[in-house]
Amino acid sequence: MKKISILLLAVCSTAIFGQNVSDYKYISVPVKFQTFKNNSYGLEAYLSKALKNKSYVVLPASVDQWPSEAKDNSCNVVNADVLNDKSLFTNKVILQFKDCNNKVILESKGRSDIKEFEEGFPDALKQALVKVGVSSPKAMLPAQAQSSNVTHTVQTSSSETTTASSSVSTTTSNYSNGKSDLQKIQIDANQFILAKSGSSVPFAVFKTTSKKDVFIVKMADGNTTIGYFENGNIVIDIPQADGRYSKEVFAGK
Repeated sequence: MKKISILLLAVCSTAIFGQNVSDYKYISVPVKFQTFKNNSYGLEAYLSKALKNKSYVVLPASVDQWPSEAKDNSCNVVNADVLNDKSLFTNKVILQFKDCNNKVILESKGRSDIKEFEEGFPDALKQALVKVGVSSPKAMLPAQAQSSNVTHTVQTSSSETTTASSSVSTTTSNYSNGKSDLQKIQIDANQFILAKSGSSVPFAVFKTTSKKDVFIVKMADGNTTIGYFENGNIVIDIPQADGRYSKEVFAGK
């Protein structure tokens, strides 16, 4: 019965953590699509223009020119790519969007019966773009530099980090913020959830980042923020209505 409950929680957590391209405001388009060897037939410019028409902000090639909320946290940016999927008689492309963890959040295929490359490839990309919704961005993740507590946690000595990790590394363990009692359930090496005991709906879903013990957190209300381990506790930066973040500490029991 316990295994069934954990399986249900895993399924729910995947659904809650699912992302859409429309959740993003910023999109990075490469200067050149690598699978088009000598000529990409203007697809970079075509894609950039199409995305702008869908209310996305297409970032410049130089990261130094990016807005601070994109430059200071790459997880506020989705990366676009177009793959050459040409067959013998048909121009075909695969349009991909990946998040900051290199996970594909949308893949859409397009094809064109126009045999000329200069017209056929843009026509195929036009078909692939049909699946891309208009930008309707959610709250931005805070800049890494603004989270002094996170930086401090990452820079602690290896012995301190090991102690913090070991205290929360069991398959299931209990935590409380004084108001809610939650259970931490490790789904796999890259994901765990906090859920109320006996509930099939996660309170929050934690996904690993490139920084040890720092996580992207998807809240049950749809907000995305960051979380981290601190002194054996789980900490979440909770988004507030005024755009600020409050520190919510869940102590191990």
